[in-house]
Amino acid sequence: MNILIVEDEPKLAEVLRTYLEAAGYAVRWVDNGLQVMDVVRDWAPNLVLLDLMLPGRDGLDICREIRAQTSIPVIMVTARTEEIDRLLGLELGADDYICKPYSPREVVARVRAVLRRFDPPFTAAQAETSGLVIKADAWQARLDGVTLDLTPVEFRLLALLASQPGRIFSRDQVLDGLYDDHRVVTDRTVDSHVKNLRRKLADVRPDEDMIRSVYGVGYRLDLSAEPS
Repeated sequence: MNILIVEDEPKLAEVLRTYLEAAGYAVRWVDNGLQVMDVVRDWAPNLVLLDLMLPGRDGLDICREIRAQTSIPVIMVTARTEEIDRLLGLELGADDYICKPYSPREVVARVRAVLRRFDPPFTAAQAETSGLVIKADAWQARLDGVTLDLTPVEFRLLALLASQPGRIFSRDQVLDGLYDDHRVVTDRTVDSHVKNLRRKLADVRPDEDMIRSVYGVGYRLDLSAEPS
């Protein structure tokens, strides 16, 4: 996932870059408002962290143009906390608003939360060709016509991985998807949920390892073009 930081304070931008890269994101940084749209068009970021007060061009104008041309989520970042600025930023289409000073960890958490809302859903076409059907409203998952007996956490895990088959989800992203209350959970607990889900999938497809562990990175779901 690509994150574009638009910030004219180099030290602050470097701190944000460090935290976001540690969370598994690819990051670019620009410090002038006139550069933003070229990077948006050429690099296609998944989210823009946009400072309000910038040299060259105002952040609100940039937000307006981004929203007119794309659906890329935008988080506005500013030291101006007047209510009119907050409302105007959101009315222009910003997806969230963070006021300085802030904790870099809070910014990472906001980025994750916004990106979760923009994750593309598991489509009917994917389900039809892969044999995996997930019905979120009924809390039901079927593989090759077999209903999977999943716990709520296992269901959330499968739905998260299936939202983008082939994408590697980091442990932090998995935790964000499994627990809304931000409880402290160990890596061993996550591994246990993955192991149990992998076993239940293997009961239906014993010749496939559908959930792959990518050492030091995270997990991905591999779906065959058609059921085995």
